Amino acid sequence: MLGVVIVLKGFVEFVGLLLLAQGLVFLMSFGRHESNPVYRLIRFLASPVTRLVRRVAPRFVVDRHVPALAFVLLFWIWVALAVAKLRLQMPTG
Repeated sequence: MLGVVIVLKGFVEFVGLLLLAQGLVFLMSFGRHESNPVYRLIRFLASPVTRLVRRVAPRFVVDRHVPALAFVLLFWIWVALAVAKLRLQMPTG
C-alpha cells in the first residue's frame, strides 16, 4: 500500500509541476502563449487533468481558471497523500 501512495504522490507532483510551468510560460510569453511550442507541449501533457477538472467543476467556473483550480485540487490531493504516506510509515504498536 505504501508503494501505491508513493507512486500516486509522485504523479501528483509531476502534474502539479506541469501546471506550474504552464502558468509561468503563460506569464513570460506576454500574450503570445498559443504560438509558443513549449506552452503547447506543456498544455498537451497536462490536458487530461484539466479536462477531468473541467468535468468535475461547476459550470460557473470560467475555462481559463480550470488550470488554476486543477493546481489547487492537486495540492490538496498531495497533502492527503503525504499524510497517508506518513501514517503508513509509522510503526504500529
